[in-house]
Amino acid sequence: MTVPDFQSMMRPTLVALSDGQARSQSQLRDLLAEAMGVTADERELLLPSGKQAMFANRVGWAITYLVKTALLDRPQRGLAQITDRGRTVLAENPDRVDLSVLRQFPELAEFREGSGHPAPTPGTSTPLIVAAESHGLSPTESIAELIREANSTVAGEVLARVLAQPPVFLERMVLQLLSRMGYGGLESTTEHLGGSGDEGLDGVIRQDALGLDVIYVQAKRYAPDRKIGRPDVQAFVGALAGARAERGIFITTSAFTSDAVDYTRRTLGSRVVLIDGPTLARLMVERNVGVSVEDTYEIKRVDEDYFED
Repeated sequence: MTVPDFQSMMRPTLVALSDGQARSQSQLRDLLAEAMGVTADERELLLPSGKQAMFANRVGWAITYLVKTALLDRPQRGLAQITDRGRTVLAENPDRVDLSVLRQFPELAEFREGSGHPAPTPGTSTPLIVAAESHGLSPTESIAELIREANSTVAGEVLARVLAQPPVFLERMVLQLLSRMGYGGLESTTEHLGGSGDEGLDGVIRQDALGLDVIYVQAKRYAPDRKIGRPDVQAFVGALAGARAERGIFITTSAFTSDAVDYTRRTLGSRVVLIDGPTLARLMVERNVGVSVEDTYEIKRVDEDYFED
């Protein structure tokens, strides 16, 4: 079972509070987990940001929407309690309560508009709301998804730029990328080997000051329709053997054939790592190689512990 989306938690939240008792968010999390069959491991799953549990985030947003539409009230700090409107909605909707149900209340539109912002055109909503309603994402998750899509677009542009550069650009760039990824730690050194007589090895990372532990790199700037096959990987392994090296990283702007991937996985294990074009572009974006940060946003959430003390 996966963690239920935040809209699926709305009715169970009303049910958990239907006895009229006021409860804290931590108490509601326990009740909802039991009622919806969410395991302890699932409760520990984190959002892509890695900063908050997905389950807690979705419970929090379910409560927020129910409070903002007056189905729940906050009788005192840190507590939530069902209202008369909440009891009516619970009775009239025996199967599910979600945003399509809450849309009947003007408070939902007011909540969406936010303080000081003009009202949207009737019948429309922001992309974040559309994402939340269509895919069951909480606003926090919707923002993360938009950022992922934006970065994915940038990754595609980055890969196109790399393809437009000469092969030596890729050879040097991947060494910078691997260094930023932490290969070798603080004492590692990289050296570009590309050129005539490189014997199929374009770069080397010395992971210790004495150069006793090395990783060799091969980088192939190929168009997307030209894939790297098993013979290419075997040739790279032969080059590693000639250099008396045990580990290597084979990077391409295109892709590897399934035969090459299977051979590497079954025969070489962790000795050789394959990085294809989409993975290369994603890593460049993640490590700020060839890209820069355009803007930074902070997403705030209520500190429930503060209000429950």
